[in-house]
Amino acid sequence: MDRTGSGSRALFPKGPNFTLEDFSNKDFIVRDFVDSLAENAVSQNRRSGAAQQAFDPKPLIRSFENALEGLGSLSEELQEKESELLTQVRRAEIQHDQTLDTLGRKLDLSINQFEALDITLNNPNGNERGSRGEPGGNIAVQIGEKLEELDGKRRRALDANFLIHCWLQVSETGELTSLQDIQRQGGSENKVRCAVIAHQLMRISQRLDQASWGQPNGNQRNGNTNGINGTKGAERSHNTREILEKFCETLEQDLLKQFNNSYRKQNFDDMMECAKVLHDFNGGASVIAVFVNQHQFFIDRDQLITDEVTMDGETWDQLADPDAEPPGVEPSLQSLIDEVRIIMQEESFIIKKAFPYYETVLIKFIQRVFQQSIQQRLEMVLEKASTISSLAFLRSLHSSRTYIGALIEDLKSHGLTEHPEPCSAQIAQTLDQQMEELFVPYIMGNSYIDREKKSLEELFNSLLFRFNIYHFRRKKAPTGFMASLAQRTNQLMESAKDAYLERLESSDLTPTQKAMMLRVARVQETDKNKNEIEVSEEEGFLSTANAKRMMRWLAESVRRTLELGSPSDTPKDVAILLNLLMINMGQVYVETALEAALERATSQENVKSEPDLSYLPSIRPAVTITSIMSRFTKNVLVRLAESNTTVRRSMEAQAKLEIEAIEKKTNSVMKSTMDVIINWVTKSLAQQKKLDFLPRDELDLVESLQTPTCTATCLFLSRCTTLLVQTIDGQNLENFTSELALAVQRLLFEHFKKFKVNATGGLMVTKDIARYVSTLKEWPLSKDVEAAIELLTEIGYLFIIGPEALRERSRNLASGGGISTKKLGKADFKGFIQSREDARSVGVQSVLTGL
Repeated sequence: MDRTGSGSRALFPKGPNFTLEDFSNKDFIVRDFVDSLAENAVSQNRRSGAAQQAFDPKPLIRSFENALEGLGSLSEELQEKESELLTQVRRAEIQHDQTLDTLGRKLDLSINQFEALDITLNNPNGNERGSRGEPGGNIAVQIGEKLEELDGKRRRALDANFLIHCWLQVSETGELTSLQDIQRQGGSENKVRCAVIAHQLMRISQRLDQASWGQPNGNQRNGNTNGINGTKGAERSHNTREILEKFCETLEQDLLKQFNNSYRKQNFDDMMECAKVLHDFNGGASVIAVFVNQHQFFIDRDQLITDEVTMDGETWDQLADPDAEPPGVEPSLQSLIDEVRIIMQEESFIIKKAFPYYETVLIKFIQRVFQQSIQQRLEMVLEKASTISSLAFLRSLHSSRTYIGALIEDLKSHGLTEHPEPCSAQIAQTLDQQMEELFVPYIMGNSYIDREKKSLEELFNSLLFRFNIYHFRRKKAPTGFMASLAQRTNQLMESAKDAYLERLESSDLTPTQKAMMLRVARVQETDKNKNEIEVSEEEGFLSTANAKRMMRWLAESVRRTLELGSPSDTPKDVAILLNLLMINMGQVYVETALEAALERATSQENVKSEPDLSYLPSIRPAVTITSIMSRFTKNVLVRLAESNTTVRRSMEAQAKLEIEAIEKKTNSVMKSTMDVIINWVTKSLAQQKKLDFLPRDELDLVESLQTPTCTATCLFLSRCTTLLVQTIDGQNLENFTSELALAVQRLLFEHFKKFKVNATGGLMVTKDIARYVSTLKEWPLSKDVEAAIELLTEIGYLFIIGPEALRERSRNLASGGGISTKKLGKADFKGFIQSREDARSVGVQSVLTGL
């Protein structure tokens, strides 16, 4: 068999063939690949149908060997390519390093060349520093400065040449053609140049053409006048001064006209140019005057300045009414100030955009607004208020100052030209200065506080007029101690009454103020003779409501004084107001009422009928008013004078003296009242009959609860209690009633020692004493005084108990007795026992002997 034929089978079976693509496939998995090889080998054995033979790995081994050979060749090829690429990389790196080195050297060379050039420019002498050790000037800058200097000299030369040309033209021909040509060209720079040249020509004319300036005799030098041949000057037929002044006037008017036109068109840039030119031309005075004087606000306000103030009659009456709240600032002035606030804020914006020197313009505008518009309206308002009343003037002055002050603060915070920042220090100072100048005529010196004092005196005198009339008629010539107390207040009271009447008849008193004074004084206009006015007793009593009115009026004055007056004058001003308060409320009002009460109390100390204590309730308002006055003085007036130690101490001393004087008179009234009560209780007890406690018929005891003397005395003490509660309270009431109760207790102790008492009468004594005790206990008493009052109950028992009980009670007697103990003293015990009808009996005598 031909082994080499096509149908022959190879001696060794071939394994599968593989290429590189089989293994480089992305889906190639080694395990799957080996499994497929094994599967193929097993399948061939199964298909042969032969008996199972051992696995033959040779074909697979050959396949792997072929694969390994292929991989080896590929590895060698890859190694060669890698070596080639590494060689190329090394070459590129070497070339890159060489390029960087070359560029670095070129950069260093460029830097060195630049530094050398810089050193050459900055150090022309080749040194690093100048001869003085400091860096030299930059040559380029120096060259620029030289060029500018040369250019400036060239311009000055040209300007001088042009100036000489203009002067020759105006001096020889009387014309300014060249200057007018520049003016016609327009533009800010040309206008400025025209203005400068015109000024220079004016100075040249003043020096070289003195004849035009009214100085024909110039300085002669070699036959010439100021270097100009006098003959030629004399031959000149035109006046250079007039020509130049006319040209300057025309130039200024044209600029002002252009400024006005630009203002109407709101062309701020052109306004700024005109303002600059006019500032260089004449300092800007003309353009400022045009802007301020021709402002529409002033034109409108000048037309309205003759208008009357707009408050109606009812509002003026309210302004003059001291009991009504002030209505506020006058409407026309308020309207003006509100308009000024808006105008100032709007115009400050325009001023800043239209003027390079805007702060100067704003100051002029502020001065015109305040010194013309506001001042004129303020004067009209205050003049009208002064025709109403002094209080209306003060209230108008205060409300106007307050409202204008608010305007000043609003303008400061708005900032005006510095908006939204606060205004500059110079503008703030100008605003404050205008504010001060507005009101200085009204508050300088003592003029303001004198007005306040006069107004308050009118109000106080009016309010106290009927009170003073009553006490003036009541007054009698006092003697002794009363004279020393009443002399000062009598003079003040009469002075206040006369001052009111004199003011009421004054020719300068306005109708409104007169009506107000009559209303406050509760007097009719039809009362021809004010001294004949009928007044009631109640009008002579103190009124807390009237005192509060006086305090409200004073507080309003203090408020105005603080806001209108100077802080340095505040202590002096409040001292004046304090003196006014002490005199009118303290001396004329409170002390006069206390003197009247003291006079009535003193006059009733020895009356034969039951005393009238109706004056007592007047003490309560005196205490209340004094307390109000004292607190206001201490908490308000004295504190406002803290900055001046001398004035403060003087005020404290004055207030202290007045309060002490009132307290002294109040104590005198209460002391006299106690004497009146005790004297009347003494007289009432003296009415006790000798046989009141020696009844022979028990029916008398049954029919009467107390003796008539006890009933009358207790009723009187009850009436006193009612009045005392209306007069004083608190600790003062307790102290007074405790002292009065002790005095009554002592009177009762002595009273029951004077009468003989039988057994039945002892019961009557007990009932009387029970009534006395219950009456006294209605008063607020201290604990010691209550204990002393309880001792009264022991008296009744001493008249009804037997000798043994008396002996038992005698063992608990105090050695001295007194209100500090609850025990009777031996002397009092003995006195009561001796008043018993059976005092001479053996049993009672044994008790007395045992004492």
